[in-house]
Amino acid sequence: MQLIADISTSLSLLAFSPPGWGGALLKGLLSSLQIALGGYGLGLLIGIAGACGKLYGNAVCRDLLGCYTTAVRAVPELVLILLLYYAGSDLVNQVLHWLSYPPIDINGLVAGIFVIGIVQGAYSTEVIRGAMSAIPVGHIEAAFACGMRPWQVLKRIILPEMLVHALPGLSNLWLIATKDTALLAVVGFTELTLITKQAAGGTKHHMLFYCAAGLLYLSVTLISNWGIKKLDNHLRHTKAST
Repeated sequence: MQLIADISTSLSLLAFSPPGWGGALLKGLLSSLQIALGGYGLGLLIGIAGACGKLYGNAVCRDLLGCYTTAVRAVPELVLILLLYYAGSDLVNQVLHWLSYPPIDINGLVAGIFVIGIVQGAYSTEVIRGAMSAIPVGHIEAAFACGMRPWQVLKRIILPEMLVHALPGLSNLWLIATKDTALLAVVGFTELTLITKQAAGGTKHHMLFYCAAGLLYLSVTLISNWGIKKLDNHLRHTKAST
């Protein structure tokens, strides 16, 4: 009976209303997903631009992009987050000072999306570059022969065909983005990992809360895998029918 009472007391700490922490954990998960989605989207934009620059840009463009992707992939992500978060905020305020504007406090959500986006962009560049290289050259040449402009070729030919080859790598990057949000706890951003740490420290039920956080991250992964599988099947069916 005592064991049942202890379990009931522990589970009550996960209630959605105070003194339970369930609602706070879900809000933390929502913040993590906002950062992951924003950072992943920014990373995709950087990746598309970076891949095009590496494949079709001049020598200077390729060298600069090579330095960017090499540096980001070589430095541990935690170090990059600390560097971009603090040094980036300081750089913005330094520029504002030179322009005679007062310093600003950068929104944590915006800063988190920017940091994750820069990290994701380097990996996305290489994934998308490899996928673009797999597109038959004849498809692109035929599009130009039909009178398409470069942006039309990118939109109608390169991106749709590239996605089939890039999806496995991009799906892995999405899952990495969801986990990288936990690193923002070191800079004090209120996301799932930081709230879990606060809840565990305040109640001394470390196992309970870290297991709960793990299950939340796992649920995101399982739902994401389901969605990615559906998208992959759709793309392969579409490709087979064309």
